[in-house]
Amino acid sequence: MSAYLIRRTLILFASLFLAAVVLFVLLRLLPGDPANALLGVGATDQQIAAARAQVGSDQPLYLQFTSFIANLSRLDLGTSFVSRALVLDEIGNRMSVTLPLTFLGFLVALLLAIPLGVLSAVRSDKWYGSAISVVSQLGIAIPVFWVGILLVTLFSINLRWLPSGGFPLRGWGNFGEAATGMILPALTIGLVMGASLLRYVRAATLDVLDSDYLRTARALGSSFPEALLRHGLRNGAVPVISILGIELASTFLGAVVIERVFSLPGLGSMLLLAIQQRDYPNVQGVLFISTLLVLLIGFAADIAQRLIDPRLRNKLRVEA
Repeated sequence: MSAYLIRRTLILFASLFLAAVVLFVLLRLLPGDPANALLGVGATDQQIAAARAQVGSDQPLYLQFTSFIANLSRLDLGTSFVSRALVLDEIGNRMSVTLPLTFLGFLVALLLAIPLGVLSAVRSDKWYGSAISVVSQLGIAIPVFWVGILLVTLFSINLRWLPSGGFPLRGWGNFGEAATGMILPALTIGLVMGASLLRYVRAATLDVLDSDYLRTARALGSSFPEALLRHGLRNGAVPVISILGIELASTFLGAVVIERVFSLPGLGSMLLLAIQQRDYPNVQGVLFISTLLVLLIGFAADIAQRLIDPRLRNKLRVEA
């Protein structure tokens, strides 16, 4: 296991370095100069030269790249061209909205997908088992922002139970208002991601139901619920865990999108504003931190998968 952990860690750092290279190249391919964010209309040549020297765009690309990588290795994401605030501090403030929204949405997805997915597989010969499968397929096809609009129309405009968006200025210092403002966005993400995850849970459960070890457990006297809980869920969880990592990463990216629908001051609004203002440090910072989180989620899912399934650990010992 230790050899795999070392190898997987090296792959994580290599992937992160490659992502940083792609991010650097793509931002430099955009038309215009980053110094334009500091300049007004009618800037003189001297002002343009001073602005380019300030942001470093007057240097050769290889020097810009080495400086970029060196700063990333220290988690120094620079200073915003517009607000002059440290990018990492600003991202930290925005994360207090995006991360809770991500985990709340993912929790809703799990609470919906796991019991309904198992029920849909176990009762696949019943009408309600087929109905759950059909509804989940429809949920996958619906865009997440459209689900958000429907929920706002129902719970905010028609029923007036929940706010349609926004976040208190004091943030989580005003816990009641902040938590209430998270309900509809988290429910939106959870419904869409839950529909996708339900399909994987259903497929994994169907494979377990057809397995020899489940039939053997039943033949040895175990009841169906006991055999499913004791032998089926652990084996069925192995393929689902890798999907959970993908779904959690998708939930994070979905949270960044849905923040715009509900006017939440998270990473999504920060990224859109930075793109509009051509604030390159903020754009680089948000994209890099988002990539880092997605890679860490995949890393954690791979490790958890091997901790749960002893067959994978034995395979690693044989390879070693």
